Amino acid sequence: MCVMPSKERANTDAVHARLRADILAGLYEPGEKLKFADLCARYGASVAVVREALTRLVEQGLARSEPRIGFRVTPLSRVDLDDLTRVRCDLEGLALRYCIEAGDVDWESRLVAAHHVLDRTPLLAADGPHRVSDEWEHAHGAFHAALISGCGSPRLLAMAASLRDAAELYRRWSQPRDRRRDVAAEHSALLQAALGRDAELAVRLLREHFERTSHALVDLA
Repeated sequence: MCVMPSKERANTDAVHARLRADILAGLYEPGEKLKFADLCARYGASVAVVREALTRLVEQGLARSEPRIGFRVTPLSRVDLDDLTRVRCDLEGLALRYCIEAGDVDWESRLVAAHHVLDRTPLLAADGPHRVSDEWEHAHGAFHAALISGCGSPRLLAMAASLRDAAELYRRWSQPRDRRRDVAAEHSALLQAALGRDAELAVRLLREHFERTSHALVDLA
């Protein structure tokens, strides 16, 4: 078994983090080819390190690897988004039901704390009125992770995390363009329904929350 040296692994982690952030910040557009020469020069890394970073992004749904083409940013499509949204609604809805049935005080505490951070984090970046801030994106992911963190199923949580990564690119490109939404109100309603142990309401609100992102992108396509 070949084990990557710790120094190279650390370098790969850094390049992966920077490239992921740049994709989500809109530096590379959906569908754009990710060329090794350009990436190696930009991030000061070897081809092997860049390849490993790109492979991780493929696993997270932010990039694709295609024969004879190489790597490119995952293109946005109506078909893929609809499929992703349906599966997320079903999977995270199930996890949320488990939480409401069996979630303990620790789960409630994590959820309240995550919402507190999200509610006080600016949605848009200060350096660009049309870009979601990295801080908000992190807080948003943490809130949705906390929402289902008490489900008691590691496998379910792992699958949900993978789908959340795939959806992140869509959120980054759709949310700043839809000024009709009150995203903060959506999250507050989700919090109250979950804490109130109203499974039907909470799952319905979660589905509507996911579908609004899908519809926002479709309307603007």
